[in-house]
Amino acid sequence: MAGALGAGVARNGAGFALSAVIVAVSLFVLARILKGLDFERVVANVQATTLAGIAWAVVFVACAYATLSCYDLFALRTIGARHVPYRIAALAGFASYAIGHNIGATAFSAGAVRYRVYSQFGLGVIDVAKICFITGLTFWLGNAAVLGTGVVFFPDGPARIVALPPEFVRIAGIAALMLLVAYVVWVSRRPRALGRGSWRVVVPGGLSTLVQIAIALADLSASSLAMYSILPGGVGFTTVAVALVASALLGFASHAPGSLGVLEAAMLVALPQIGREELVAALLVFRVLYFLIPFTLALATMACWEAALMLRKPRASPLSGGESNETVRDVFPRDSA
Repeated sequence: MAGALGAGVARNGAGFALSAVIVAVSLFVLARILKGLDFERVVANVQATTLAGIAWAVVFVACAYATLSCYDLFALRTIGARHVPYRIAALAGFASYAIGHNIGATAFSAGAVRYRVYSQFGLGVIDVAKICFITGLTFWLGNAAVLGTGVVFFPDGPARIVALPPEFVRIAGIAALMLLVAYVVWVSRRPRALGRGSWRVVVPGGLSTLVQIAIALADLSASSLAMYSILPGGVGFTTVAVALVASALLGFASHAPGSLGVLEAAMLVALPQIGREELVAALLVFRVLYFLIPFTLALATMACWEAALMLRKPRASPLSGGESNETVRDVFPRDSA
């Protein structure tokens, strides 16, 4: 027991140290890149962003957040929680990401938001942990597919971020794709499960894994299209997509609130062909559209959720099994289907 506890503390300590290093290096790099930046030109470029570009970015951001409902719905169906309606999966997926990613420590903050929503439908801590695991697995499988394929053909941007030769990055991408294929074959041969006891979760099979990859691909494509819509011309979509996915992964690993500073530094390093003032302006617009506005909407949505629960007088305590309690049935009735 003591050994396991010590190992857990060591892992957490190593993870915190890695996050701190990523943030510190990113801020150092960002400060160097922004040295001598013409802020008047940045403001001018923000103001020059076309309404059409912003409108398309808003559409693609909305699409990206819509796919988050698919992450949660897929996870709910995987663990057998079929009684939870789609709209609740959409609420949990949107709010957990928009709030969790913006305040940092996403694994814990997003998990807390999901628990607050799903506990009203009889799901416990272990159920929510399984949902977080499946949604995280979907995220990483999709990133492995997108980034692995991207760096095979366009390794320059990610190579600049990690300061390694492009050929080394290309080999790493090929290795990632080989591991992804091996994983799909592994889960296709027979049912696979991870964990022990009540923490045991059956991972999706081969076809379901392809669905996971498709969900994440739709998410990452929409996010990349949002960024591409507000960038100046001259850079291909695939180059932007690979740079954004690599930068977002680095930001995710840093656990910095909203990947603040880390995302910007990585993008500025990955896309030197775009003028600094133009890219900084686009990143500012992207941060408002992709991070700040959804964060505000998620807070307002969760406030309405809490108000709806408080205004209803509970008639039964939450069940421990796979059924929702009467309060939530009344406030949020199930789909007729």
